[in-house]
Amino acid sequence: MEKVGFTTTIPVEAVLAAGLVPVDLNNVFIGSADPSGMVEEAESDGLPRTTCGWIKGLYQAVREAGIRKVIAVTQGDCSNTHALMELWQADGVETIPFGFPYDRDPDLLRLQVRKLMDALGTGEAATLDMFERLRPVRGKLARLDEMTWRDGVVTGGENHLWLVSSSDFGGEPARFESDLDRFITEADRRERPLGRKLRIGCIGVPPIFTDFHDAVESMGCSVVFNEVQRQFSLPYPDADFHSAYMRYTYPYDVFGRIADIKVQAELRGLDGIIHYCQSFCFRAIEDILIRRGVRLPVLTIEGDRPGPVDARTQIRIEGFVGMLREIKGL
Repeated sequence: MEKVGFTTTIPVEAVLAAGLVPVDLNNVFIGSADPSGMVEEAESDGLPRTTCGWIKGLYQAVREAGIRKVIAVTQGDCSNTHALMELWQADGVETIPFGFPYDRDPDLLRLQVRKLMDALGTGEAATLDMFERLRPVRGKLARLDEMTWRDGVVTGGENHLWLVSSSDFGGEPARFESDLDRFITEADRRERPLGRKLRIGCIGVPPIFTDFHDAVESMGCSVVFNEVQRQFSLPYPDADFHSAYMRYTYPYDVFGRIADIKVQAELRGLDGIIHYCQSFCFRAIEDILIRRGVRLPVLTIEGDRPGPVDARTQIRIEGFVGMLREIKGL
């Protein structure tokens, strides 16, 4: 079956309903054997050094994965996507624009979904049916998330990998669900942790650092909230198709994200938040509003290229954890 790449989470049901294989280009990039090398290749082709590392990774991922059709999210994500579309078009790659309306206008979202379905050659009935078929696996992802923050038997890194992979379900939802079933069964047999650990939330785009969660949890903390990754799993079990994508927080204004973070922070008993910002990304500006809206200690860190957490960032995280321990008397 033909593969269809996309630049950030989109209504994946339309791709699957069309009998196509969805491929989240972000997962191709960061999951490759040499993501840093992919960035260097993109820079060799002329992409500026002062461009987001994820953008350079997406550019190269299309080439390395042999993708000939890409759904590019032109509203609700990075504005650099517009230039990426032009580069891909010049290389003969078919591009399909998709936009999440900034003001969450339901009619505009329905129009965008309709245009996407038409471009892929599928219809609303098949797309809505696929949404219902994916409801059980999304419920299991919610269960995995609970096993992270409530039971403590799933690590923050494992939580991150499963939730971030739900953007495309590895291209094979049935296989993804089967693997998820096995993981949940295995994790449920683990011993429940003893003693009080600091409970950390990770917000912002998924970190480009390849060992971020391991680095934080090696300091005796538990990452019990991965904000954007959780949103990729569409965690709205009672919502219908259109309502779920209206409530999905990532592509809209920051205020919806802040409201979600505050609810989850209280539910999960967070002690502090690490806000990851990607270098050269407009979302770093939103850190101002997040700090105003979230009444918890916040550490803001920045990453540029894929690789392990650098020494400076490691020291900053250690200092933040030490401060939280003093506050909590741990």
